[in-house]
Amino acid sequence: MNRRSSLKLAFLSVALLAFGLFVATPVVGQVKKQPSVNRRVQSTPAYSEILLRETELRADVEVLMADYTDDYPKVRESRYALELIGKEKARLASVDPEKMTTALGKIIIRKVDAEVELWRLQQGLADEHPNVKRAKRKVEIFEAAIREILG
Repeated sequence: MNRRSSLKLAFLSVALLAFGLFVATPVVGQVKKQPSVNRRVQSTPAYSEILLRETELRADVEVLMADYTDDYPKVRESRYALELIGKEKARLASVDPEKMTTALGKIIIRKVDAEVELWRLQQGLADEHPNVKRAKRKVEIFEAAIREILG
């Protein structure tokens, strides 16, 4: 084997090693893997509405984290809302895309906002408090509307 061939072989070995490390190394700060949603669902107006709200919340968290810790109330609230949106997106993974209108997306976002409000109230008030009861009822109404649309 001549010198040129051994240099090519060494270069190729280093390149393959570097590529393997690149592929095997997770991205720093990588977001948790979301459940797989099929392409037809992703192209619906409802999914777009939900994705828009999720993006707004992620941006809010990113900006807040520059100045605050995870314990800051607005950060905790936004992370909770992101968790709820993740559950709703997973729920939509098996829904008929024909039913996924802009209105459904907006109802889901309002339900998530109502759930966050309920969560916020429950941080300082008992479940028997009239404001907590009203907030629970609001969540139930949005959930009933979602079920009606999804059939």
